[in-house]
Amino acid sequence: MTDIRTPDVSVRLATAEDRPTVERLWLMFRHDLSEFYGVLPGADGTFRSDRLEHAFTAPGWLPYLLVCGERPAGLAFVRGLDGPVRVLNSFFVVRGARRRGIGLHAVREVLGRHPGPWEIAFQEDNRAAVRFWQRVADDVAQDAWTRELRPVPERPELPPDAWISFVVTG
Repeated sequence: MTDIRTPDVSVRLATAEDRPTVERLWLMFRHDLSEFYGVLPGADGTFRSDRLEHAFTAPGWLPYLLVCGERPAGLAFVRGLDGPVRVLNSFFVVRGARRRGIGLHAVREVLGRHPGPWEIAFQEDNRAAVRFWQRVADDVAQDAWTRELRPVPERPELPPDAWISFVVTG
């Protein structure tokens, strides 16, 4: 992996005390994705939050909080820790922290905590995400990664997600 210096960025497990912060970051994340999925928030102004709930309560899931200095800068939800393949289920960096190496630093940190096979999905129409995740795959796995399109489960009206797969060594 290429070394970059982002000394003010840290990644830590989100605690119950962090949950309100993570919930607000989740709303920003889902708002960003609404552009690609064409969805509106519910009547209460929120988006679906089942993954948020799973991240804090389900077996095999972990929520991470990305922090820049003393401020929240994003989130990462990992699932599949009790199975053969880990999935970076959700990953978000606030807009003010993007394009400074913070996302790459944070994703390296999260992946490195759980060596083994990984899969990450993103929306093909999100050109910035396509560039970012291909850069991550190149950085982490060099040429040893794959990419494939898969239908979104239970959402046939949506375009397929792009999935990258690779192995993180310990």
